[in-house]
Amino acid sequence: MNVAKWLLFALLALPFAELTTFIVVAVVIGFLPAVALQALCSFAGLMILRHAGGAHISRVRTALDEGRVTALSADGTGSLTLLAGILLLVPGFITDAIGLVLLVVAALQPRAQPAASDGVVDLPPEQWHQIEDPRLADRRDKTRDG
Repeated sequence: MNVAKWLLFALLALPFAELTTFIVVAVVIGFLPAVALQALCSFAGLMILRHAGGAHISRVRTALDEGRVTALSADGTGSLTLLAGILLLVPGFITDAIGLVLLVVAALQPRAQPAASDGVVDLPPEQWHQIEDPRLADRRDKTRDG
């Protein structure tokens, strides 16, 4: 079997595996706690998508609008967080476990600061100092100072 057939089989078998897992968890901890745990995981997925997903989706839209597709491949952490939120939102303990693993992986990855598209480099305050340029006119309002 090729990869597409295995992927299709796994996708079709997932609901049955999720139902079996839910029944096992409900037998072990009880039906209402299992439903509450499932609702809590779905709520966590919703909050992750609202917090991290919105920012990632807007970065994807901006990169696609500007034709910077390479910027999307460099944003692995945001993609993992978005996928983890989607998996947590989908009901089922198997998808929740995969989503939690993806969240841990995303949290452990070092975060690279995206490069500004306007050519501005942000430095920490201890790495820069201001140099007065006599060619620039002083446009501050002198009436507020005194």
